[in-house]
Amino acid sequence: MAKALAMVFLGLMLLSGCADGVAPTQTQALPTPSQAPVSFNDDVRPILETKCLACHSCFDAPCQLKMEYSDGLIRGAHPQGVYNGTRLKNQTPTRLGIDASSEQQWRELGFYSVLARGDQTRSLFENMIRLGKSHQFAPNSKLPDDIELGLSRSNQCVSNENFSDYADDHPYEGMPLAVAGLTDDEYATLTGWLAQGGAISPVTLETSAPEQRHIERWETWLNGNANRQQLVSRWLYEHLYLAHLYFDDAGADTRFFQLVRSNTPPGQPIDIIATRRPNDAPNGALYYRLRPVAGSIVHKRHITLAFGPDQFARTRELFETGDWQVEELPDYSRASRANPFATFAAIPARARYQFMLDNAEYFTRTFIRGPVCRGQIATDVIRDHFWTVFHDPDDDLFITDPDYRDAVTPLLALPGQDDDLMDLGENWFTYRDKRNRYTELRNQAYRETYPDGASLAHIWDGDGSNTNALLTIFRHHDNASVQRGLIGQVPLTSWWMDYPLFERTYYELVVNFDVFGTVAHQAQTRLYFDLIRNGGEQNYLRLIPPGERNRVLRRWYQGAGDLKLDFSYAEMENTAPSQVPFATGAYNEELGARLLLNFRELNAERDDPINRCGGAECGRKDQAPWIQQADQQLSRLAATRAEFLPAIRYLPNVTFLRVWNDDGERTVYTLIRDRAHENVAFLFNEDLRYQPEDDRLTIYPGVIGSYPNFMFDVPADQLKLFTDRLKGLKLDQQDKFDRLVSLWGVRRTHPRFWDTMHDITQWQREHQPLQAGIFDINRYKNL
Repeated sequence: MAKALAMVFLGLMLLSGCADGVAPTQTQALPTPSQAPVSFNDDVRPILETKCLACHSCFDAPCQLKMEYSDGLIRGAHPQGVYNGTRLKNQTPTRLGIDASSEQQWRELGFYSVLARGDQTRSLFENMIRLGKSHQFAPNSKLPDDIELGLSRSNQCVSNENFSDYADDHPYEGMPLAVAGLTDDEYATLTGWLAQGGAISPVTLETSAPEQRHIERWETWLNGNANRQQLVSRWLYEHLYLAHLYFDDAGADTRFFQLVRSNTPPGQPIDIIATRRPNDAPNGALYYRLRPVAGSIVHKRHITLAFGPDQFARTRELFETGDWQVEELPDYSRASRANPFATFAAIPARARYQFMLDNAEYFTRTFIRGPVCRGQIATDVIRDHFWTVFHDPDDDLFITDPDYRDAVTPLLALPGQDDDLMDLGENWFTYRDKRNRYTELRNQAYRETYPDGASLAHIWDGDGSNTNALLTIFRHHDNASVQRGLIGQVPLTSWWMDYPLFERTYYELVVNFDVFGTVAHQAQTRLYFDLIRNGGEQNYLRLIPPGERNRVLRRWYQGAGDLKLDFSYAEMENTAPSQVPFATGAYNEELGARLLLNFRELNAERDDPINRCGGAECGRKDQAPWIQQADQQLSRLAATRAEFLPAIRYLPNVTFLRVWNDDGERTVYTLIRDRAHENVAFLFNEDLRYQPEDDRLTIYPGVIGSYPNFMFDVPADQLKLFTDRLKGLKLDQQDKFDRLVSLWGVRRTHPRFWDTMHDITQWQREHQPLQAGIFDINRYKNL
């Protein structure tokens, strides 16, 4: 493998002088369709997974053409996208596997076939791949500037009848779009399959005997008749409906399941209850069922949670403890949806909070990978790098003080139920004022209950072993990631979340968010999340000495952020003492260092010897020597401001780096660009608040991010030269960066683009088999 890679690398060095941004050449002859019988599952589906799913999956699949399920290819495409931040009326939901069950029903919802032949005797699918195969880009060259890419791309959702016009207007935009295309064999297989009728055989999903025992155990318990059980099951469903559940860790062979609501009881075929939100009324018989995940696993949607015997025992322990009762089940009204604290008040708050704490990474990932987190506006109100810790349940007054809980519960209702634009302003002021009143009551209660102030002992320590207790969140401009452990240098801000903050975030961004909703609904969701962020930050600042908190807070809200502090947010609690001793005036930096020291044994990223290296011997000591050397080279780029490392300005938000040696071994890093802002208090005009000179790189040994923006592929013996070139770049040296990309970069047109991308996926399968999935390249840059 190493020799082959070296030969390819040498060849590309020789080709690196090719002109960038030139039009592709015309292919003289297309491969002949395969004459051998072609199987959809054995021959076609693997090609779709390797060349199509990187764009065509989930809600943001172009033209709603989803290919992770065979049903999606049958369903076809739709002229309307799911994501629309301007619509004034709710859009009809079009969730695959939920909102229609036959091809005819999808046609009635406005979908058109991509497989049916038209006047040209070829299907739209074949026309698109034929157009893509008809032109060949120069190896590893930049794409022509007139090919539109990224989230802002205006997708041309044409039917087969209009394909000729599309091909005339966009001759270089066949499929796969603007990337190293299908091989001759792949093209022959797909066109052969289409010529043979394009039959699609559904995948048979049979559960094994052990899996069936797990399913029966959970379904029997979840569908218990007692009011108490029904309320617990409703709460669990609303918290787990996005999860990819697994019963045991079988590595790459692990199967995943979904918890769904069905009209039919266990033992009968599942009949999905199709409601807009998971907490809408079922309007009929309701049973909780588990079904296998039918499609291919894509990373951006893959939110895993253990659901085996240990989770079953732990869940019953939490929710069956005590003699609490449910006299009457709550309804599914608007008020019930808006305030989960009132709806589920009968369930002990400690049980609810502890279940979320036990699985904090999963729940935080639902904010990050759920439908809400798509696009720049969705992520504008969070920092590019911050840490999150949680209140210990024993010191969370919502858990320990029933009188306090009863007093504040009415103030914890969430906006978003109204979708009329005319109601947006009134709703915003109403819920903002409730939230600020709640914060005032909270500050008063904590001052009275803890007269000595907040302490590091009030932070949940994972009960000594649960690494969910410490999380790092990265924003990547228009998406985000979460990882266990405190990664990187001490960030500018951190969050300290209690149960009301954690649960409100989940219901606002996940359960109550309607991806098909109006601009008013979406705006209320984003605006309230701004308040939640501020609440987590203010809570964290309670650990800083009184009299200093506002000074630190105003560092976080520079520029126009002052307006939010003065007019939108609750007043900072700045008088109660803190039990944390400080030796310097750099309060935020010292507090972060104390977190690292206090929770060192719990921290999944205990030392982070790449980003927090204190001397010359950087790198992970438990790795092979060649990887230690790679760590040490890359540590030279970490934690340096862009003012002193201008190369950061050239790098996109998420860059995968594959490093390989002469023995055929390889390792993977993620280079994360942490962009700096004077504040993140507004949904728009980010460019006006951006401080590029303060950007930094966090270098993670492994994979972070579902949407790589670029890849570098570097032989280990050239990594020092690679880092030297990056360190030597100046702001006005775009030509030198272009040469660096030509040497080590994997552009969309690179002959080994797909091999490199899928090998990184394979590397993750080997090291994190439960987390691996196909990456999305819709945000891959044309460097």
